[in-house]
Amino acid sequence: MSGSGKAMNCDAFKEGILADPSATFEGAGHAAACNSCAAFQAEVQALDTHILKALAIDVPDLVMPELPRVADDNVVSLPVFRRSRLPGWFAIAASIALAAVVGVRLLGPGADLTLAEEILAHIDHEPGALRVTDVAVTDDRFSAVVRPVTGTMDRNIGLISYAQSCVINGREVPHLVIQGEKGPITLLLMPKEMIDMAQAIEGAGVSGVILPVGNGSIAIIGERDEDLTELERNVIDSVEWSI
Repeated sequence: MSGSGKAMNCDAFKEGILADPSATFEGAGHAAACNSCAAFQAEVQALDTHILKALAIDVPDLVMPELPRVADDNVVSLPVFRRSRLPGWFAIAASIALAAVVGVRLLGPGADLTLAEEILAHIDHEPGALRVTDVAVTDDRFSAVVRPVTGTMDRNIGLISYAQSCVINGREVPHLVIQGEKGPITLLLMPKEMIDMAQAIEGAGVSGVILPVGNGSIAIIGERDEDLTELERNVIDSVEWSI
């Protein structure tokens, strides 16, 4: 609860965690009761850690080489230039801005990642989504993510414990998690992301497939020993694009 006695909403929490990734601001406890905000917090804190590591560069002490002495009559006087008035913090800010630009180039939609690599990277940055639980998302939450404007899906294919709109390859897509026999299974419904044939996905301890489905594709990723065959068939039968 905030100081005014009202529960913090998701937008206010996300603004707060972006300004303070350490989550020490008032109302930060909101994430404990909101799967979506908990995943967003984990992603922001992971990015913050990467930036801090990138800036923690050991710079050796500057050692000037000894120059041979030169006779005074061979020395030419140079004009004196005024020292820059830019404060030291300006250089630090410029370094941080450069790191941010590099991060966007490496992690943004224009990066040289395959679709499978981008999907695995996205899953790694939302660890909170892969909780083992018997609590399903509400119908309202499911409907807010799987919107008729992009497509429809029968939610009775399994216990859906996570539903969030995420960006994959520059497009907003429904990101769902279903509780499987071996652990949580990730589903990414990607309308307009067309592929020619099924593509295997292999990650650290996980495996899955990207399946071409009409005018789009669907990614299904679970624990390496999870049998996804029946789920793949059920998902393909239950999804219908609106495009």
